[in-house]
Amino acid sequence: MTFSALDSELLGPLFATDAMRDVFSDRARLAGMLRMECALAKAAARFDLAPPELAPAIEAIGPDQLDLQQLGRDTAVSGVPVIPFVKAVQKLLPKDLESAFHKGATTQDVADTALVLQVRAALDLIAGDLDAVMRDLASLAQRHRGTPCVGRTYGQHAAPITFGFKVAVWLSGVAETAEKLPDLRRRVLVASLGGPVGTLTTFRKKGPAVAEAFAGELGLGTATLSWHTGRGRIAGLGAWLAELIGALAKIATDVASLASTEVGEASEPHIPGRGGSSAMPHKRNPVSATIILAAHAAARGHLTTLFDAMAAAHERPPGLWHAEWHALPQLFGLLSGALREARSLAGGLVVDADRMQRNLEATKGLLFADAVAGRLAPKLGRGKAHEVVEEAATRVRDGDVTLQQALERNETLRSEAADFDLAGAFDLQPAIDAASVWVDRALAEADRVRALLPPNQSTGN
Repeated sequence: MTFSALDSELLGPLFATDAMRDVFSDRARLAGMLRMECALAKAAARFDLAPPELAPAIEAIGPDQLDLQQLGRDTAVSGVPVIPFVKAVQKLLPKDLESAFHKGATTQDVADTALVLQVRAALDLIAGDLDAVMRDLASLAQRHRGTPCVGRTYGQHAAPITFGFKVAVWLSGVAETAEKLPDLRRRVLVASLGGPVGTLTTFRKKGPAVAEAFAGELGLGTATLSWHTGRGRIAGLGAWLAELIGALAKIATDVASLASTEVGEASEPHIPGRGGSSAMPHKRNPVSATIILAAHAAARGHLTTLFDAMAAAHERPPGLWHAEWHALPQLFGLLSGALREARSLAGGLVVDADRMQRNLEATKGLLFADAVAGRLAPKLGRGKAHEVVEEAATRVRDGDVTLQQALERNETLRSEAADFDLAGAFDLQPAIDAASVWVDRALAEADRVRALLPPNQSTGN
Protein backbone atom coordinates (compact mmCIF):
# COMPACT_ATOMS: atom_id res chain seq x y z
CA MET A 1 0.00 0.00 0.00
CA THR A 2 1.19 3.52 -0.79
CA PHE A 3 0.03 6.70 0.89
CA SER A 4 0.98 9.21 -1.78
CA ALA A 5 1.00 9.27 -5.55
CA LEU A 6 4.71 10.09 -5.50
CA ASP A 7 5.49 6.87 -3.62
CA SER A 8 3.42 4.81 -6.04
CA GLU A 9 5.17 2.64 -8.59
CA LEU A 10 2.17 3.25 -10.86
CA LEU A 11 1.64 7.01 -10.46
CA GLY A 12 4.99 8.20 -9.13
CA PRO A 13 6.76 8.36 -12.51
CA LEU A 14 3.90 10.49 -13.85
CA PHE A 15 4.06 13.20 -11.21
CA ALA A 16 7.72 13.27 -10.10
CA THR A 17 11.16 12.62 -11.53
CA ASP A 18 13.12 9.56 -10.48
CA ALA A 19 15.98 11.82 -9.38
CA MET A 20 13.77 13.74 -6.94
CA ARG A 21 12.17 10.56 -5.66
CA ASP A 22 15.67 9.25 -4.97
CA VAL A 23 16.58 12.42 -3.05
CA PHE A 24 13.67 11.87 -0.68
CA SER A 25 13.91 8.09 -0.54
CA ASP A 26 14.27 6.22 2.74
CA ARG A 27 17.81 5.29 1.81
CA ALA A 28 18.72 8.93 1.24
CA ARG A 29 17.14 9.84 4.57
CA LEU A 30 19.21 7.24 6.39
CA ALA A 31 22.36 8.38 4.57
CA GLY A 32 21.67 11.93 5.72
CA MET A 33 21.14 10.80 9.30
CA LEU A 34 24.46 8.96 9.23
CA ARG A 35 26.21 12.03 7.79
CA MET A 36 24.71 14.15 10.54
CA GLU A 37 25.97 11.81 13.28
CA CYS A 38 29.39 11.61 11.70
CA ALA A 39 29.63 15.40 11.51
CA LEU A 40 28.60 15.67 15.15
CA ALA A 41 31.27 13.17 16.16
CA LYS A 42 33.95 15.10 14.26
CA ALA A 43 32.87 18.42 15.71
CA ALA A 44 32.72 17.10 19.26
CA ALA A 45 36.12 15.44 18.88
CA ARG A 46 37.69 18.81 18.07
CA PHE A 47 36.84 19.91 21.59
CA ASP A 48 37.69 16.58 23.26
CA LEU A 49 33.99 15.90 23.77
CA ALA A 50 33.98 12.67 21.75
CA PRO A 51 36.61 10.01 21.06
CA PRO A 52 38.44 10.59 17.75
CA GLU A 53 37.71 7.01 16.71
CA LEU A 54 33.95 7.59 16.68
CA ALA A 55 33.63 9.49 13.40
CA PRO A 56 35.60 6.94 11.32
CA ALA A 57 33.54 4.15 12.84
CA ILE A 58 30.30 5.90 11.81
CA GLU A 59 31.66 6.62 8.33
CA ALA A 60 32.21 2.89 7.86
CA ILE A 61 28.48 2.25 8.24
CA GLY A 62 26.29 2.56 5.17
CA PRO A 63 22.51 2.85 4.98
CA ASP A 64 22.27 -0.59 3.39
CA GLN A 65 23.57 -2.12 6.62
CA LEU A 66 20.42 -0.97 8.39
CA ASP A 67 17.26 -3.08 8.23
CA LEU A 68 14.78 -0.61 6.76
CA GLN A 69 11.70 -2.72 7.38
CA GLN A 70 12.64 -3.30 11.01
CA LEU A 71 13.34 0.38 11.46
CA GLY A 72 9.88 1.08 10.09
CA ARG A 73 8.22 -1.30 12.51
CA ASP A 74 10.17 0.19 15.40
CA THR A 75 9.32 3.72 14.27
CA ALA A 76 5.64 2.86 14.56
CA VAL A 77 6.31 2.09 18.24
CA SER A 78 8.71 4.93 19.08
CA GLY A 79 6.86 7.64 17.15
CA VAL A 80 9.99 8.90 15.36
CA PRO A 81 12.53 7.13 13.13
CA VAL A 82 15.59 8.49 14.92
CA ILE A 83 15.21 6.44 18.09
CA PRO A 84 15.39 3.03 16.38
CA PHE A 85 18.03 4.44 14.03
CA VAL A 86 20.29 5.37 16.95
CA LYS A 87 19.86 1.94 18.51
CA ALA A 88 20.56 0.17 15.22
CA VAL A 89 23.74 2.16 14.60
CA GLN A 90 24.97 1.63 18.14
CA LYS A 91 24.79 -2.12 17.57
CA LEU A 92 27.14 -1.73 14.59
CA LEU A 93 29.70 0.31 16.52
CA PRO A 94 32.51 -1.05 18.71
CA LYS A 95 31.28 -1.47 22.29
CA ASP A 96 33.60 1.20 23.65
CA LEU A 97 32.11 3.81 21.27
CA GLU A 98 28.41 3.11 21.81
CA SER A 99 27.94 5.53 24.68
CA ALA A 100 29.57 8.42 22.80
CA PHE A 101 27.32 8.06 19.76
CA HIS A 102 24.58 10.71 19.41
CA LYS A 103 25.79 12.39 22.58
CA GLY A 104 24.46 15.91 23.02
CA ALA A 105 22.00 15.69 20.13
CA THR A 106 18.29 15.00 20.07
CA THR A 107 15.89 13.36 17.65
CA GLN A 108 14.98 16.60 15.91
CA ASP A 109 18.61 17.51 15.30
CA VAL A 110 19.11 14.31 13.36
CA ALA A 111 15.85 14.49 11.43
CA ASP A 112 16.05 18.19 10.55
CA THR A 113 19.70 18.17 9.55
CA ALA A 114 19.20 15.08 7.40
CA LEU A 115 16.24 16.85 5.81
CA VAL A 116 18.35 19.93 5.06
CA LEU A 117 20.92 17.73 3.34
CA GLN A 118 18.14 16.27 1.20
CA VAL A 119 16.81 19.76 0.49
CA ARG A 120 20.25 20.88 -0.68
CA ALA A 121 20.40 18.04 -3.19
CA ALA A 122 16.83 18.76 -4.27
CA LEU A 123 17.51 22.46 -4.81
CA ASP A 124 20.53 21.57 -6.94
CA LEU A 125 18.26 19.52 -9.19
CA ILE A 126 15.71 22.33 -9.36
CA ALA A 127 18.40 24.87 -10.27
CA GLY A 128 19.42 22.76 -13.24
CA ASP A 129 15.89 22.44 -14.52
CA LEU A 130 15.18 26.13 -13.93
CA ASP A 131 18.18 27.05 -16.02
CA ALA A 132 17.02 24.81 -18.85
CA VAL A 133 13.42 26.05 -18.74
CA MET A 134 14.49 29.70 -18.83
CA ARG A 135 17.01 29.06 -21.61
CA ASP A 136 14.43 27.35 -23.81
CA LEU A 137 11.67 29.86 -23.05
CA ALA A 138 14.07 32.66 -23.96
CA SER A 139 14.85 30.94 -27.25
CA LEU A 140 11.13 30.48 -27.95
CA ALA A 141 10.38 34.11 -27.13
CA GLN A 142 13.20 35.32 -29.36
CA ARG A 143 12.11 33.08 -32.21
CA HIS A 144 8.57 34.46 -32.11
CA ARG A 145 9.46 38.02 -31.15
CA GLY A 146 7.68 39.27 -34.26
CA THR A 147 4.97 36.61 -34.65
CA PRO A 148 1.63 38.42 -34.26
CA CYS A 149 -1.19 36.72 -32.39
CA VAL A 150 -4.37 37.49 -30.52
CA GLY A 151 -4.11 38.98 -27.04
CA ARG A 152 -6.99 37.69 -24.92
CA THR A 153 -8.66 39.10 -21.81
CA TYR A 154 -11.57 37.37 -20.07
CA GLY A 155 -11.18 34.65 -22.69
CA GLN A 156 -12.07 37.06 -25.51
CA HIS A 157 -10.05 38.71 -28.26
CA ALA A 158 -8.68 41.99 -26.91
CA ALA A 159 -5.81 43.46 -28.98
CA PRO A 160 -2.88 42.15 -31.02
CA ILE A 161 0.31 41.07 -29.30
CA THR A 162 3.10 38.75 -30.41
CA PHE A 163 3.53 35.16 -29.41
CA GLY A 164 7.02 36.09 -28.30
CA PHE A 165 5.45 38.52 -25.81
CA LYS A 166 3.20 35.78 -24.44
CA VAL A 167 6.23 33.54 -23.94
CA ALA A 168 8.13 36.45 -22.38
CA VAL A 169 5.38 36.70 -19.76
CA TRP A 170 5.89 33.02 -18.97
CA LEU A 171 9.65 33.53 -18.80
CA SER A 172 9.35 36.53 -16.52
CA GLY A 173 7.16 34.64 -14.07
CA VAL A 174 9.69 31.83 -13.81
CA ALA A 175 12.64 34.22 -13.58
CA GLU A 176 11.07 36.27 -10.78
CA THR A 177 10.80 33.14 -8.65
CA ALA A 178 14.17 31.74 -9.69
CA GLU A 179 15.87 34.97 -8.64
CA LYS A 180 14.99 34.19 -5.02
CA LEU A 181 16.82 30.85 -5.02
CA PRO A 182 20.26 32.03 -3.82
CA ASP A 183 18.77 33.84 -0.80
CA LEU A 184 16.48 30.90 -0.14
CA ARG A 185 19.44 28.55 -0.03
CA ARG A 186 21.23 30.76 2.48
CA ARG A 187 18.17 30.84 4.70
CA VAL A 188 17.21 27.17 4.47
CA LEU A 189 20.51 25.29 4.26
CA VAL A 190 21.18 25.62 7.98
CA ALA A 191 22.21 22.82 10.32
CA SER A 192 20.09 21.87 13.31
CA LEU A 193 21.87 21.12 16.58
CA GLY A 194 20.23 22.13 19.82
CA GLY A 195 20.00 19.07 22.02
CA PRO A 196 16.86 18.18 24.01
CA VAL A 197 15.48 21.72 24.46
CA GLY A 198 17.69 23.75 22.11
CA THR A 199 20.45 24.82 24.50
CA LEU A 200 23.04 22.06 23.88
CA THR A 201 23.38 21.64 27.64
CA THR A 202 25.63 18.60 27.27
CA PHE A 203 28.37 20.74 25.75
CA ARG A 204 27.91 23.62 28.23
CA LYS A 205 29.74 26.78 27.14
CA LYS A 206 31.28 24.99 24.18
CA GLY A 207 27.83 24.47 22.66
CA PRO A 208 28.00 27.34 20.13
CA ALA A 209 31.50 26.34 19.03
CA VAL A 210 30.46 22.72 18.58
CA ALA A 211 27.42 23.83 16.59
CA GLU A 212 29.61 25.96 14.31
CA ALA A 213 32.05 23.13 13.77
CA PHE A 214 29.20 20.69 13.16
CA ALA A 215 27.67 22.91 10.48
CA GLY A 216 31.08 23.43 8.90
CA GLU A 217 31.59 19.70 8.56
CA LEU A 218 28.40 19.52 6.52
CA GLY A 219 28.93 22.71 4.53
CA LEU A 220 25.79 24.21 6.07
CA GLY A 221 25.04 27.50 7.75
CA THR A 222 24.30 28.01 11.43
CA ALA A 223 21.34 29.62 13.14
CA THR A 224 21.66 32.11 15.98
CA LEU A 225 19.52 29.81 18.12
CA SER A 226 18.12 26.34 17.65
CA TRP A 227 15.30 26.29 15.10
CA HIS A 228 13.50 23.29 16.56
CA THR A 229 10.32 25.34 16.84
CA GLY A 230 11.26 28.18 14.50
CA ARG A 231 9.74 26.70 11.37
CA GLY A 232 9.65 29.87 9.28
CA ARG A 233 12.50 28.72 7.05
CA ILE A 234 10.66 25.50 6.20
CA ALA A 235 7.37 27.32 5.59
CA GLY A 236 9.23 29.84 3.43
CA LEU A 237 10.81 27.04 1.45
CA GLY A 238 7.38 25.51 0.86
CA ALA A 239 6.03 28.87 -0.24
CA TRP A 240 8.83 29.22 -2.79
CA LEU A 241 8.20 25.73 -4.15
CA ALA A 242 4.49 26.50 -4.47
CA GLU A 243 5.23 29.86 -6.10
CA LEU A 244 7.38 28.19 -8.71
CA ILE A 245 4.72 25.58 -9.38
CA GLY A 246 2.30 28.49 -9.82
CA ALA A 247 4.58 30.17 -12.35
CA LEU A 248 4.68 26.93 -14.33
CA ALA A 249 0.91 26.58 -14.00
CA LYS A 250 0.52 29.91 -15.82
CA ILE A 251 2.36 28.36 -18.78
CA ALA A 252 0.30 25.19 -18.59
CA THR A 253 -2.98 27.10 -18.49
CA ASP A 254 -2.11 29.06 -21.63
CA VAL A 255 -0.82 26.00 -23.47
CA ALA A 256 -3.96 24.00 -22.70
CA SER A 257 -6.07 26.85 -24.06
CA LEU A 258 -3.89 27.38 -27.13
CA ALA A 259 -4.09 23.65 -27.87
CA SER A 260 -7.89 23.59 -27.82
CA THR A 261 -9.61 22.78 -31.11
CA GLU A 262 -11.21 26.20 -31.40
CA VAL A 263 -7.91 28.06 -30.88
CA GLY A 264 -5.32 25.65 -32.32
CA GLU A 265 -2.39 28.03 -32.12
CA ALA A 266 0.07 25.76 -30.35
CA SER A 267 0.38 22.16 -29.25
CA GLU A 268 2.60 20.05 -27.09
CA PRO A 269 5.40 18.12 -28.80
CA HIS A 270 4.00 14.84 -30.03
CA ILE A 271 5.31 11.61 -28.57
CA PRO A 272 3.78 8.36 -29.87
CA GLY A 273 1.37 6.96 -27.31
CA ARG A 274 1.22 10.18 -25.28
CA GLY A 275 -1.99 12.13 -24.79
CA GLY A 276 -4.31 9.61 -26.38
CA SER A 277 -7.76 8.56 -25.23
CA SER A 278 -8.92 5.06 -24.37
CA ALA A 279 -12.18 5.80 -26.20
CA MET A 280 -11.32 8.42 -28.85
CA PRO A 281 -8.45 7.52 -31.19
CA HIS A 282 -8.19 11.03 -32.63
CA LYS A 283 -7.40 12.74 -29.31
CA ARG A 284 -4.03 14.27 -28.51
CA ASN A 285 -4.48 15.62 -24.98
CA PRO A 286 -2.06 18.15 -23.41
CA VAL A 287 -0.38 15.81 -20.94
CA SER A 288 2.41 18.14 -19.85
CA ALA A 289 -0.04 20.91 -19.05
CA THR A 290 -2.22 18.43 -17.18
CA ILE A 291 0.64 17.25 -14.95
CA ILE A 292 1.67 20.82 -14.14
CA LEU A 293 -1.89 21.86 -13.32
CA ALA A 294 -2.36 18.79 -11.15
CA ALA A 295 0.77 19.76 -9.20
CA HIS A 296 -0.60 23.27 -8.79
CA ALA A 297 -3.91 21.98 -7.47
CA ALA A 298 -2.22 19.65 -4.97
CA ALA A 299 0.44 22.09 -3.76
CA ARG A 300 -1.75 24.46 -1.75
CA GLY A 301 -2.75 21.80 0.80
CA HIS A 302 0.86 20.87 1.49
CA LEU A 303 1.78 24.53 1.84
CA THR A 304 -0.97 25.01 4.41
CA THR A 305 0.48 22.14 6.43
CA LEU A 306 3.88 23.83 6.54
CA PHE A 307 2.45 27.15 7.66
CA ASP A 308 0.38 25.43 10.33
CA ALA A 309 3.60 23.93 11.69
CA MET A 310 4.85 27.40 12.57
CA ALA A 311 2.45 27.46 15.54
CA ALA A 312 4.78 25.15 17.45
CA ALA A 313 4.26 24.90 21.21
CA HIS A 314 7.15 25.47 23.62
CA GLU A 315 10.37 23.59 22.73
CA ARG A 316 8.84 20.82 20.60
CA PRO A 317 5.24 20.34 19.48
CA PRO A 318 3.23 17.16 19.06
CA GLY A 319 2.13 16.54 15.50
CA LEU A 320 2.90 19.79 13.70
CA TRP A 321 6.58 19.05 13.10
CA HIS A 322 5.72 15.48 12.13
CA ALA A 323 3.19 16.75 9.57
CA GLU A 324 6.04 18.46 7.71
CA TRP A 325 7.37 15.01 6.84
CA HIS A 326 4.30 14.49 4.65
CA ALA A 327 4.19 17.92 3.05
CA LEU A 328 7.69 19.05 2.12
CA PRO A 329 8.84 15.99 0.14
CA GLN A 330 5.52 16.02 -1.71
CA LEU A 331 6.03 19.65 -2.76
CA PHE A 332 9.51 18.86 -4.03
CA GLY A 333 8.22 15.84 -5.91
CA LEU A 334 5.35 17.75 -7.49
CA LEU A 335 7.68 20.54 -8.55
CA SER A 336 10.14 18.10 -10.09
CA GLY A 337 7.44 16.64 -12.31
CA ALA A 338 6.14 20.10 -13.19
CA LEU A 339 9.63 21.28 -14.15
CA ARG A 340 10.21 18.18 -16.26
CA GLU A 341 7.03 18.91 -18.20
CA ALA A 342 7.83 22.61 -18.44
CA ARG A 343 11.14 21.69 -20.04
CA SER A 344 9.26 19.64 -22.60
CA LEU A 345 6.94 22.56 -23.37
CA ALA A 346 9.66 25.20 -23.48
CA GLY A 347 11.92 23.12 -25.70
CA GLY A 348 9.35 21.50 -27.97
CA LEU A 349 6.16 23.54 -28.19
CA VAL A 350 4.73 23.39 -31.71
CA VAL A 351 3.62 26.86 -32.79
CA ASP A 352 1.17 27.41 -35.68
CA ALA A 353 1.79 30.97 -36.88
CA ASP A 354 -0.67 30.56 -39.76
CA ARG A 355 -3.47 29.69 -37.37
CA MET A 356 -2.52 32.69 -35.27
CA GLN A 357 -2.95 34.89 -38.34
CA ARG A 358 -6.34 33.38 -39.13
CA ASN A 359 -7.47 33.95 -35.55
CA LEU A 360 -6.34 37.56 -35.79
CA GLU A 361 -8.71 37.96 -38.71
CA ALA A 362 -11.59 36.04 -37.13
CA THR A 363 -13.18 39.07 -35.44
CA LYS A 364 -13.13 41.22 -38.59
CA GLY A 365 -10.82 43.87 -37.26
CA LEU A 366 -12.29 44.24 -33.76
CA LEU A 367 -8.82 43.57 -32.35
CA PHE A 368 -7.84 47.03 -33.59
CA ALA A 369 -10.67 48.86 -31.82
CA ASP A 370 -8.39 50.16 -29.08
CA ALA A 371 -5.77 51.32 -31.58
CA VAL A 372 -8.41 53.11 -33.66
CA ALA A 373 -9.93 54.83 -30.63
CA GLY A 374 -6.50 55.94 -29.46
CA ARG A 375 -5.68 57.48 -32.82
CA LEU A 376 -9.08 59.17 -33.09
CA ALA A 377 -8.94 60.72 -29.63
CA PRO A 378 -6.83 63.76 -30.64
CA LYS A 379 -9.38 64.60 -33.34
CA LEU A 380 -12.68 63.77 -31.62
CA GLY A 381 -11.82 63.71 -27.93
CA ARG A 382 -11.39 60.53 -25.98
CA GLY A 383 -15.03 60.02 -25.03
CA LYS A 384 -16.44 60.64 -28.49
CA ALA A 385 -13.76 58.50 -30.15
CA HIS A 386 -14.70 55.64 -27.84
CA GLU A 387 -18.41 56.07 -28.73
CA VAL A 388 -17.69 56.05 -32.45
CA VAL A 389 -15.61 52.88 -32.30
CA GLU A 390 -18.04 51.16 -29.93
CA GLU A 391 -20.95 51.87 -32.28
CA ALA A 392 -18.95 50.54 -35.24
CA ALA A 393 -18.01 47.42 -33.25
CA THR A 394 -21.69 46.77 -32.58
CA ARG A 395 -22.37 46.88 -36.32
CA VAL A 396 -19.57 44.34 -36.89
CA ARG A 397 -21.15 41.96 -34.39
CA ASP A 398 -24.63 42.45 -35.79
CA GLY A 399 -23.82 42.42 -39.48
CA ASP A 400 -21.48 41.13 -42.15
CA VAL A 401 -18.98 43.98 -42.20
CA THR A 402 -15.46 44.52 -40.91
CA LEU A 403 -14.60 47.17 -38.35
CA GLN A 404 -12.83 49.20 -41.02
CA GLN A 405 -15.90 49.08 -43.26
CA ALA A 406 -18.20 50.07 -40.42
CA LEU A 407 -16.01 53.04 -39.58
CA GLU A 408 -15.83 54.14 -43.20
CA ARG A 409 -19.63 54.48 -43.13
CA ASN A 410 -19.71 56.36 -39.83
CA GLU A 411 -21.14 59.87 -40.34
CA THR A 412 -19.26 61.44 -37.40
CA LEU A 413 -15.97 60.14 -38.71
CA ARG A 414 -16.77 61.39 -42.22
CA SER A 415 -17.67 64.87 -41.08
CA GLU A 416 -15.28 65.51 -38.21
CA ALA A 417 -12.23 63.39 -39.10
CA ALA A 418 -12.34 63.08 -42.85
CA ASP A 419 -8.55 63.18 -43.13
CA PHE A 420 -8.07 60.41 -40.58
CA ASP A 421 -5.73 57.62 -41.79
CA LEU A 422 -8.15 54.78 -41.15
CA ALA A 423 -6.16 52.08 -42.94
CA GLY A 424 -3.07 52.92 -40.91
CA ALA A 425 -4.95 52.20 -37.69
CA PHE A 426 -5.26 48.56 -38.77
CA ASP A 427 -1.52 48.04 -39.19
CA LEU A 428 -0.11 45.22 -37.04
CA GLN A 429 3.40 46.63 -36.95
CA PRO A 430 2.90 49.07 -34.04
CA ALA A 431 1.62 46.21 -31.88
CA ILE A 432 4.56 44.05 -32.91
CA ASP A 433 7.04 46.83 -32.19
CA ALA A 434 5.52 47.56 -28.78
CA ALA A 435 5.53 43.90 -27.77
CA SER A 436 9.11 43.42 -28.95
CA VAL A 437 10.41 46.03 -26.51
CA TRP A 438 9.06 44.00 -23.59
CA VAL A 439 10.34 40.74 -25.03
CA ASP A 440 13.84 42.18 -25.09
CA ARG A 441 13.53 43.31 -21.47
CA ALA A 442 12.39 39.86 -20.39
CA LEU A 443 15.27 38.20 -22.23
CA ALA A 444 17.83 40.45 -20.56
CA GLU A 445 16.33 39.83 -17.13
CA ALA A 446 16.31 36.07 -17.65
CA ASP A 447 19.99 36.14 -18.62
CA ARG A 448 20.77 38.03 -15.41
CA VAL A 449 18.83 35.56 -13.25
CA ARG A 450 20.33 32.50 -14.92
CA ALA A 451 23.79 33.80 -14.02
CA LEU A 452 22.77 33.78 -10.34
CA LEU A 453 21.85 30.10 -10.28
CA PRO A 454 24.19 27.37 -8.99
CA PRO A 455 26.00 25.26 -11.61
CA ASN A 456 23.58 23.40 -13.86
CA GLN A 457 22.60 20.00 -12.44
CA SER A 458 19.69 18.63 -14.44
CA THR A 459 17.40 15.83 -13.27
CA GLY A 460 17.83 14.12 -16.58
CA ASN A 461 14.24 12.92 -16.34
